[in-house]
Amino acid sequence: MSDFERPRPTFPKRAVVTGGMPYGNKHLHFGHVAMMLRADTIARFLRDRIGKDNVVFISGTDCFGSTATEGFRKAKEAGQLPKEMTLQEFIYSNHLHQKETFKMLEIEHNLFGASAFEPMKSIHEEMSKMFISTLHSNGMISKHASFQFYDPKLKVLLNGRQVVGRCPIEGCQSEKGYADECDLGHQYLPMDLIDPVSALTGETPELKRVENWYFDLDKCTNEMRIWLEDIEKRSDTPIFMTREIKEFLKEPEIYVKKEYLPKLKTLTLPKYELIEKNGSSATMVFEKLSDREKACEILAENQIHYRTGKTLVPFRLTGNDPWGVPCPVIDGLDGQTFYVWPESLWAPISLTKAYLKSIGKSDNEWEKFWKSNEAEIYQIIGEDNLSFYGPAQQAMWLHMQKGKVCYPPKDGDFKLSRIVPIKHLLFLNKKASSSGAVKPPMGRDFLNYYTPEQLRMHFLGMNLSNNNVNFMPKPLNPDAKPEEVDPVLKEGNLLTNVYNRILRTFFYSTQKYFDGKVPGAEPSQEIMEKCKKACLDYERFMYDKKLHQVINVVDVFVRDINKMWVKEVNENDKEGLKALTANTLQLIKTANLLLHPMAPSGTENVADFLNFDKEKAFSWDYAFEAFKTIKTKPEIKFLAEKQDFFKKHPSQLVSE
Repeated sequence: MSDFERPRPTFPKRAVVTGGMPYGNKHLHFGHVAMMLRADTIARFLRDRIGKDNVVFISGTDCFGSTATEGFRKAKEAGQLPKEMTLQEFIYSNHLHQKETFKMLEIEHNLFGASAFEPMKSIHEEMSKMFISTLHSNGMISKHASFQFYDPKLKVLLNGRQVVGRCPIEGCQSEKGYADECDLGHQYLPMDLIDPVSALTGETPELKRVENWYFDLDKCTNEMRIWLEDIEKRSDTPIFMTREIKEFLKEPEIYVKKEYLPKLKTLTLPKYELIEKNGSSATMVFEKLSDREKACEILAENQIHYRTGKTLVPFRLTGNDPWGVPCPVIDGLDGQTFYVWPESLWAPISLTKAYLKSIGKSDNEWEKFWKSNEAEIYQIIGEDNLSFYGPAQQAMWLHMQKGKVCYPPKDGDFKLSRIVPIKHLLFLNKKASSSGAVKPPMGRDFLNYYTPEQLRMHFLGMNLSNNNVNFMPKPLNPDAKPEEVDPVLKEGNLLTNVYNRILRTFFYSTQKYFDGKVPGAEPSQEIMEKCKKACLDYERFMYDKKLHQVINVVDVFVRDINKMWVKEVNENDKEGLKALTANTLQLIKTANLLLHPMAPSGTENVADFLNFDKEKAFSWDYAFEAFKTIKTKPEIKFLAEKQDFFKKHPSQLVSE
């Protein structure tokens, strides 16, 4: 089947694009930038593809939770903040810094809000109440008396990141485990955390029983298996994503060293199946999560060391951290605030509603984006957060339905989102983490060495859809040799070198041979077909969110344009010059459309100099049309000598 016969992918009438919300305790690092640049590129493409009024690109600062309060406490202790600064002021200053950084990188949200501040705050509080009230009415939340860490020295309950230990999940490679989740997103019971320490005093904390609301995620395994089987059929679902989510859909398991098996057989435990394979450990498989929890207590009482396997566990919805979204009183449980993870999952809905209200839309307009079969939600996230945006979010959304759960959801119910995860981005061959030994470079710092478009092209060219990728900026690499080429400039050179050269050649030759006016020649059928093929390939890869393949399509296409001008131009062949000029302009029209989501400011400047109608130039409604359909005037604007549309960073000019 040829490219022209292959069915084109179908895009929705409306779309929401979200990028993961950075915590309010810090500025943006390079991981935030890489993720949000991908989200921005997808949003810009969708604006071009289905119309800008039909796309809402939102994100915001995740303000609440112990991550924020701990960040504030540590910064105050280190003398990094003014003594009079409050927690709210600290969070808001970070929010403004994050917002400005994204703007400097040409990332264009419809709204980058903040969950603790207006216009989002009040809307988010109402949305949070609606979620827990509906889940409660549907019988899908339970009150659990669970264990929470308590610092006996300060006589206070400890939240989230105020406790540090080691993750108990078998095979976990995280650097730190916190109260009930590690820094890779694995959730577990507080009692299972290995070697816990209070971050406030360094003391070993105690465990106290407290009551919280939990979403009954452990009851949703079959529904999640149906969902997973469905998305596995989609071309845009990464293999690593389904593989990792399947790990959470296993039966509850415990791993014990084989040396403990004789003692294990003397204990009275809930029913389990014992699996012994090669290796030093055996696996205990339980029918119910409650059976595994009881077994864990018995093993601990008998000094048998164990590790728990991944499975779906009740998803905590509330806690007692005062810095949080207030939870309504339900069944007498008072004084609760929402745990940061669940409220951050429905935060994009609050952001969508806040944005639509800000442009004069009705209170229910958000439902056309989140509850319609004509819409899609694309959520670009880091691999570490798959367990939250995967099983936890999708199951909650299903159980917001009235009556029997229906999959796929009916029109008018919450749509399940298309998750677009990216793999880990390494820095100089090492994993960088704000809480780890190798600290990540800050996003804004890169603008000291690169232009936004150079950074965009490089990050988009990374195959983060399938692999962990190493980020090796030469200015920050102490091992880089002076004669080495900076790897970050590789993809951007397509703009600053090749495309600039094509554009200058076109403008200068048109000014020289045709007095700055585009000749009346039509582009050849061969050129039209070449442009169509590039658009179809690009569209297919963009549908699958394989942005490195998108970059490759554009790279090949632009370099092929350059080859047309390598041969010596015969100034006496006027008809040949007319044909070459018309063909080149058609190719530039297509290249500019394809590059627009990646290099917005430069391509819009090109369209302006060519006297293109910008609404048409960047609309896919005109993708397969000849350039004349989007030209407003026959002439082009005058391009001065050595003028570039895509600039290099000043530091690169000095080095040259």
